[in-house]
Amino acid sequence: MKPPPAAELNAGGVAPGRGDTAARGAELRQNLAEVRERMRRACEAAGRAPDEITLIAVTKFFPVQDAVLLAGAGVADLGESRDQEASAKVAEFGGLSKAKVRWHFIGRLQSNKAKSVARYADVVHSVDRLELAKALDNGVRRAEREPLAVLVQLSLDADPERGGSASAELERLADEVAGLDSLRLAGVMAIAPLDVEADVAFGQLEEVAERVRASHPEARMISAGMSNDLEAAVRHGATHVRIGTALLGRRATPFR
Repeated sequence: MKPPPAAELNAGGVAPGRGDTAARGAELRQNLAEVRERMRRACEAAGRAPDEITLIAVTKFFPVQDAVLLAGAGVADLGESRDQEASAKVAEFGGLSKAKVRWHFIGRLQSNKAKSVARYADVVHSVDRLELAKALDNGVRRAEREPLAVLVQLSLDADPERGGSASAELERLADEVAGLDSLRLAGVMAIAPLDVEADVAFGQLEEVAERVRASHPEARMISAGMSNDLEAAVRHGATHVRIGTALLGRRATPFR
């Protein structure tokens, strides 16, 4: 069999979902231990307790077998960013694992996909406009499920590809989301731009989060930090970090 191209290999040189399951499981457990140690050190430096931070393993573009292996290693929160991939993966995961996990939708979301996402997501991190919030609210009602936890996304650079709402508009959006019966405002999220120092970016997010909490004390989640900047996120109050590459390796072309 012809070996997969180098672009489809993860950091350990294994094609996810195609190589030896035991070897891949060992690799993921090692990566997980290293990420948790980084989180522990970051918390120690920031004077915070490690149990204040939730690790979300971002499994997008990786096969469902990796999600199953991570759940077996104790990861309780999994993140996806594309509805087509996520909905199929959630369904397949349920047939492969008895592990209880929370599914986080962390990517940009079109309003016409909201009905689908509302059926399986436990948390949506990327609400950046009222139209989307209303579509999710309607989707939750149609699914006849409990209120969906959502975070309002702050834009730190006005890049439409990243999504997010400007800080001047975010508090109003938070008020509007909190007024929808089928959604539960859980906090704020942001992605640090590559050309902005992470401490500066997350410092802005921390300030906005404090203002949102002043009006909505229950909105305590701060979703911030990825593989390259989780330490800065922890310094600025992150409660959830979204880790992909450091856990699973370099992303390849989607397998679906």
